[in-house]
Amino acid sequence: MPVSVGVPKETAPLERRVALVPETVQKLVKAGIEVVVEHGAGEGAFVSDAEFEAAGARIGGRTEVYGARVIARVQPPPADELELLAPEHVLIGFLRPLDDPAGTARLAETGVTALAMEMVPRTTRAQKMDALSAMATISGYKAVLLAADALPKFFPLLTTAAGTVRPAKVLVLGAGVAGLQAIATARRLGAVVSAYDVRAAAAEQVESVGARFVHLELDTTGAEGTGGYAAALDEERQRRQVELLVPHVGDSDVVISTALIPGMPAPLLVSEDAVRAMKPGSVIVDLAASNGGNCALTRRGGTVDEGGVRIFGPLNLPALMPVHASQMYSRTVAAMITEFVKDGAFATDFDDEIFKGACVTHAGQVVNDRVRAMLEKAAAV
Repeated sequence: MPVSVGVPKETAPLERRVALVPETVQKLVKAGIEVVVEHGAGEGAFVSDAEFEAAGARIGGRTEVYGARVIARVQPPPADELELLAPEHVLIGFLRPLDDPAGTARLAETGVTALAMEMVPRTTRAQKMDALSAMATISGYKAVLLAADALPKFFPLLTTAAGTVRPAKVLVLGAGVAGLQAIATARRLGAVVSAYDVRAAAAEQVESVGARFVHLELDTTGAEGTGGYAAALDEERQRRQVELLVPHVGDSDVVISTALIPGMPAPLLVSEDAVRAMKPGSVIVDLAASNGGNCALTRRGGTVDEGGVRIFGPLNLPALMPVHASQMYSRTVAAMITEFVKDGAFATDFDDEIFKGACVTHAGQVVNDRVRAMLEKAAAV
């Protein structure tokens, strides 16, 4: 029997992505892998059942989908689908193991081998499976469009018969994938862009996409963490960083904040004083809202108006661009699947750094050290 992949329809609120699209289904089928897609799974991403069938997939109900060996999802399975998982299953998706370790423990109870796409190590070989970066690209782009739509000003410099309109000033906090995409997008729209990152090494990347790097009088020794992430500053330097950012935030029409590390509270970068320093009509888009936000006034999933400054706390911007988000995500999922399908079977290979890094549950146990430590800490409280 060939390896089979099941694609359930996503049921999380506002989620419109699908784990595989016809393009990747066709490649998997050509590689000898059967694909079963749930009725209507692609509707949110504007993909019809007929298109999946034309690519070689079989359309079926949820029970048929979970009859496959590999289950490809975007979001973690809801509670009513956990009972459909079994030890013979391999589950692949954004499983939020560091943000919801208790949910990972529940997954482990099913016996499933669960591979979390957000845990894929950042190595050269794993780049084609880097779903986090793919989705961060969309978040950075969409955040700027959200800000441009909300800002009561033009982004670009305009010279008109009615006079000259000065360009908007945009400040991007965090120069990871989302931040760099936000910079590039704001620049394309004609804004004057500056950016800050606690990692001094990020200055070159910021300047390479046309923004001015904000240098603070702050010792950032040790701020470069593993995997390209920023490391947390000690309490005193964190407090000083927030103070030094106040005038830069206050001088901006738009602030896009992107400092987020899975499993950790988002670092505070924009204080209440900084928000009050901004002009009425200014906009903040906080991409770290899911983990508490980089802005002291961010409301998770909501919008706050503070003295005429609007603060957006979106939770799932990629789902607002489901066509390309699904296309990009599905390529990373397909790469994960084909990487470990060997001799007609899905190989569980803990000697492989990618598999070991991504695997969070196996044989009834939570096998990721970080997640296990979080569970043990919670149990001890």
